[in-house]
Amino acid sequence: MTLNSSMLLAAAALTLTVSASLANSAEAQRIAPAVNDAAIAEKGMPRKLAEYGFFIDSNAQIPAARVVPYSLNTPLYSDGAVKLRFAYVPEGQQAAADGEGLLEFPVGSALIKTFAFGEGDDRRLIETRVLLHRAEGWVALPYRWNAEQTEARLAIAGGRLEVDTAEHGTISYRIPNKNQCKQCHSLGDAVMPIGPKARNLSGAWLSDFSNAGYLDAIPDGHDTMPLWSARQDVSLNDAARAYLDVNCAHCHRPEGKASNSGLDLRWEQDDQTAVGIRKRPVSAGQGSGGFNFSIVPGDPTRSIMVHRMNSDNPGVAMPELGKTTVDKEGVDIIRRWIAEMDE
Repeated sequence: MTLNSSMLLAAAALTLTVSASLANSAEAQRIAPAVNDAAIAEKGMPRKLAEYGFFIDSNAQIPAARVVPYSLNTPLYSDGAVKLRFAYVPEGQQAAADGEGLLEFPVGSALIKTFAFGEGDDRRLIETRVLLHRAEGWVALPYRWNAEQTEARLAIAGGRLEVDTAEHGTISYRIPNKNQCKQCHSLGDAVMPIGPKARNLSGAWLSDFSNAGYLDAIPDGHDTMPLWSARQDVSLNDAARAYLDVNCAHCHRPEGKASNSGLDLRWEQDDQTAVGIRKRPVSAGQGSGGFNFSIVPGDPTRSIMVHRMNSDNPGVAMPELGKTTVDKEGVDIIRRWIAEMDE
């Protein structure tokens, strides 16, 4: 069974209800032990994912008390992987709303994301990435699931493995090493979350999260970004800009790892040149494909952005990390967006 946004939101609401009762029930706490706060907050790198206590059943991805599943309106593409996302806020603490921007999670919080392929009994867990908020800042760690699907172990050096996918056949999937996590999850030199921004979260989920006491207020600007599953029913501009924000803007923004490109693909950027329209590349070469502009209004076939998104060549493909295949649906949205621009 495929987990869609509605199912994840329903699961989130159910988990919040269960978590509230767990907080007041010693017997329930015995059934669902508390998360290991020390493993999150203290220095060190637990060797096994299970040491954190994030899940009652890790293989089934059933979360423990206060570990709340969530989904993004427009998600990041990762070779078509199913992603199971969870947020944890420690007892007595709250996350803080910051308008439509990133939720501000207190020290001791954790964000957990499991990557999987397949459905139902055929589902295979590949890796679980955790972001731990410690006193010195956020720490990103990858955990690789074993073939038996019984445990996930720390994979500091990352790794590659063959994965069967429904859309792309067998692919060489890359688990990032600890330093590669920083390439996307960073602002300057500091590791940061990039996913749970209010503008890309459901108002219903944020309301439940707040009502359960995990968030100080329901932020303004939620649901600003459209649901990817409903992209055909919204403006092409909104669908395309949301896609670029989620898939590209963690690097292509001020202080991002690709800031020297001159592109700023964040949702809030209004300058057309910064977004790429009639913008010449900083340097020509294989990546440019011999084209002159990132975006040529009305002509996606001569736009560097489409050329790079539509390639699986490591020297050309964008994004550089996080995928080995072409996101055909993403390319289609960007192509149609450019094609509809006034020349």
